[in-house]
Amino acid sequence: GGEYSGGDHLRRPFVFINSAMSADGKISSIDRKQIRISGRDDLTRVDELRASSDAIMVGVGTVLADDPGLRIKSRPLQERRKDMGLDEEPLRIVADSNARTPANAKVLGARCLIAVSRSAPEERRAGLRSRCEMIECGAEMVDLSELMGVLYDRGINRLMVEGGARLNWSLIELGLVDEIYVFIGGLIIGGERAPSLVDGSGFRSSFPRISLLSAQRMDEGILLQWSFDRNRKVQQ
Repeated sequence: GGEYSGGDHLRRPFVFINSAMSADGKISSIDRKQIRISGRDDLTRVDELRASSDAIMVGVGTVLADDPGLRIKSRPLQERRKDMGLDEEPLRIVADSNARTPANAKVLGARCLIAVSRSAPEERRAGLRSRCEMIECGAEMVDLSELMGVLYDRGINRLMVEGGARLNWSLIELGLVDEIYVFIGGLIIGGERAPSLVDGSGFRSSFPRISLLSAQRMDEGILLQWSFDRNRKVQQ
C-alpha cells in the first residue's frame, strides 16, 4: 500500500535521488518540518545537480511539508542552460495521486507538471489546471513506471528526485533508481516517526544492494554517492 504504484519499465530516464539526512538517517523531524541539514557547499552542489537535470521530481508529501520551489538559484547556471539551447529551468514534476498540491504552492507555474491518478477529484484538478500541466498515470495511484515512460518520451533523459521518503521508497521498490546522493550532516534528529531517507513498507528480504561510488567530506558532514545495478531484477 502507499501513494504510488508501478508495472513494467523498459525505457526510462536515468534517475537519481538527492537528499540530506542527519547522522541518524532522518530527513526531517517528527513535525515533518524542513530542517537545515547541509551547509553552503552542499547547497551549491544541489544547484549544480538541478542545472544538470532535465527534470526534478518530488512527491506531494514534500510539497505539503516544505513547499519547495525546485528552481535553480544561480543565475550563471540558468544562463549556461540557455547557452546550451535548454530551458532556463528544468521541468518541475509533482507525483500527486489525489491532486492535493495547494493552489498557491511555489512549485506551480510555467514548466510545472503534476502527475495525478485517474481517481483524483475533478474539483481539485480544476483548481490546479491553470497553474501547471497535468497528466494522468494510473488508476488509484500514480503509476511511477508509466510516468517514467511518459517523461522519457518527452525527452527527459536525466531525472533528479528530491524526495520525500515515500516517493524514494516507491521508486526503489520498483527498481527505478540508478544512483543516490546523500549528504549526512552533523546533527541528530531522532523520533520513531520522523521520516528517514526511505520509508514505505520496507523490504523483508531481497534487500537491494548498492555500490559506493564516492565519499567526500563537505561542510560539517560527508557526501556519499551510491549506485544501483541497472540490470537488477526487483523481487515482487
